[in-house]
Amino acid sequence: MRRALVAVALSAALTLPSSSLTAVVAAPGDLEAVVKDEHGKPVADAVVSLTSPAAATRPRASPAIMDQQSKEFVPLVLPVAVGTSVRFPNRDNIRHHVYSFSSAKRFELPLYSGTPAAPVVFDKPGSVVLGCNIHDWMVGYVYVLATPYFAKTAEDGKARIADVPPGAYEARVWHPRLRAEPEKTAMSVTLAAGEPGQVTFVVTLKPDRRPIRRPTYEGAQGN
Repeated sequence: MRRALVAVALSAALTLPSSSLTAVVAAPGDLEAVVKDEHGKPVADAVVSLTSPAAATRPRASPAIMDQQSKEFVPLVLPVAVGTSVRFPNRDNIRHHVYSFSSAKRFELPLYSGTPAAPVVFDKPGSVVLGCNIHDWMVGYVYVLATPYFAKTAEDGKARIADVPPGAYEARVWHPRLRAEPEKTAMSVTLAAGEPGQVTFVVTLKPDRRPIRRPTYEGAQGN
């Protein structure tokens, strides 16, 4: 008789209407972020992220893309989750030699045209500085995050992190020229169910020290 009662209880639990199961799931919300410098000017290419113990990293199902176009890395900053594969297609009519000496990912793609057969897997969080061994002014960044909740600011200094579950998070910002470490930008953010959140960062940037691009002369070959 006891076994029969247990079986009935299990059967009832498994056949609950879907509304009974979803009623306890809080709706996610969005975080609207603004990043500006100490003069009030918008900061583009800043990566805003949210972290919490419950925020499990989700790598992209398909590889991310860091292009080489007109002898530049495009985009300048590519944020990705830990474990994401990145392809480096060369869309120029000359060869490039991509490399990084950063501790988060050391790798090298010797002189090539087109797209290398194997993407590069970024399996450690941190900032990865990219260079080209042929064109020393080419600089790009892959910023690897141990959270699925991040976004990059546009030219207006704004970014939106969508579909964030409600809860308490730590918000941070990173930029290639940020004077402070990202940890020192951290602030607490609490998102309510289905409600948008807002956060504003005021940052100090280092001067742009990227190498000056060499002029391209008509008729020059191979560079």
